[in-house]
Amino acid sequence: MKELIIKNGFVYDPLNKIDGQVMDICIRDDKIVESVSDKAEVIDATGMVVMPGGVDLHSHIAGGEVDTARMLRPEDHYKDVECKTAITHSGVGHSLPTTYITGYRYSKMGYTTVMTPSAVALQARHVHEELKDTPMLDSGIFTLLGDWWFSLEHIRDGLLEKNAAHLAWMLNSSKAYAIKVVNPGGLEAWGFGRNLQGIDDEVPNFGITPREIVRGLIQANTLLNLPHSIHLHCNKLGQPGNCSVTLDTMKAVENLAKGDKPIMHITHIQFNAYGGEDWSTFKSGAEELAKYMNNHNHVTMDMGQVTFTDTTTMTADGPAQFGLYKVTGNKWVNHDVGAECAGGIVPIRYKRTSPVNALQWSIGLEMALLIKNPWKIFMTTDHPNGGPFTLYPKVISWLMSKDARDKVFKKLHKQAKRKSLLPTIDRELTLYELAVMTRAGTAKVLGMKQKGHLSIGADADVAIYNINPEKVDIAKKYLTLRKALKRAAYTIKAGEVVVKDGEVVKEVFGNVHHLNIETKRPADAYGDLQERFKDYVTLEYENYPIQDGFIHNPISVPVKAGI
Repeated sequence: MKELIIKNGFVYDPLNKIDGQVMDICIRDDKIVESVSDKAEVIDATGMVVMPGGVDLHSHIAGGEVDTARMLRPEDHYKDVECKTAITHSGVGHSLPTTYITGYRYSKMGYTTVMTPSAVALQARHVHEELKDTPMLDSGIFTLLGDWWFSLEHIRDGLLEKNAAHLAWMLNSSKAYAIKVVNPGGLEAWGFGRNLQGIDDEVPNFGITPREIVRGLIQANTLLNLPHSIHLHCNKLGQPGNCSVTLDTMKAVENLAKGDKPIMHITHIQFNAYGGEDWSTFKSGAEELAKYMNNHNHVTMDMGQVTFTDTTTMTADGPAQFGLYKVTGNKWVNHDVGAECAGGIVPIRYKRTSPVNALQWSIGLEMALLIKNPWKIFMTTDHPNGGPFTLYPKVISWLMSKDARDKVFKKLHKQAKRKSLLPTIDRELTLYELAVMTRAGTAKVLGMKQKGHLSIGADADVAIYNINPEKVDIAKKYLTLRKALKRAAYTIKAGEVVVKDGEVVKEVFGNVHHLNIETKRPADAYGDLQERFKDYVTLEYENYPIQDGFIHNPISVPVKAGI
């Protein structure tokens, strides 16, 4: 038995409504407990901020896209090298860090859980193998199912229960945590060199629309009682005028909501919050979307904040990436796996001097600051699409300090300055709101009941930052804030001190969370599943599921479906 007590820290624990109270946190083994013995190890957190470990609900840290991007971009490796130490492995990568370096860098910032949001079911084995080599973090994967042929057919034919049963089988087979939907219907259209521009465009060969796909998947998600809502990448990503498509999508599912529980999470909203008709009239759509969000509770979002750096864009949205390739002329890879997805990869450098990039930077912050309730929008960069996750401290400083935003704003292209809403926004987030947007809120929307809080019985994942909120005016001393967030004073993972003074002091491996969905009838009881696998899928039905024992440190989350 190992005991630890964190004494006298300023605790921010929003799920328990604790807002900067000075108190002690007790840990026994890997759980938060009420008290410990006199023999417990003591961490003196006097004058420091104590929060639950960070929970990132959307970061591309593993999978086929990441692997292909690493091959595409050797230049991303040699400019950012970390040498082996007595404790840590060596590694490389600025926007595409290798597995071990990914874990170390997250842990140094106080993060303890990261979900990888875009896994092709056919490649799920390899995604789990990468997560096995990513230390310091609990994790999980979201399986791409929005353009899965069988599901499109079930939605077309009105077979709601059959669709839900098949989706459950796919999630169980890939050891996944949630349903991911990318450009619904657009990926199938891309197989014919096309894309969809609105939620009522028809998907080639299926005769259904994105509206029907999204509604059908939400209904299936609800029938299955899954802990997280569908995780949606909207149509028309990255194109001027797409804010109207995003708004249409949110309105299209209003009547499926029950109470205040979110039924849809829209990811990297910055890339889908654009107004205008073309790039010459490109403008922010943040105000209209934020107004809708402030009056509705059935949707949550994350930012997808753009940072000014060299990075790598990657997404299962193949047509969107082809469009980016045509705009930038940069290297491009189209990535398709067994007709299950249609991905693309394009390097990019976001510049303050670009009127488009500068306004993209503004739009992400506008969304986060105009949405009044921090439980509805969460802090991400859509790593690495808007920038590497290592820039989170800088993004947080922009959210918490108008001075920090103004300093960047002064250097923006003059056209972006004229269109930006930021000069009209004085809001500066508090440490409590930060804890919501990076911990409590993300854990809650994921349905991870042991994460994001410091209640008795919670996982003992804790971050301690060397900044005193009583003595430091964070809005003015934002550089001090960045330094503290970049190098946590302590990161505690499952009761173990793994980072001290911003350096890894112990290498540990976390757990992989996956659903174990129990349905009343198995998927093959609905007929023709095995036969269709023989006709259309590159693996045999019996070989498709990942077997028990394959995953490193699995946490099986039992789900009793309603079908």
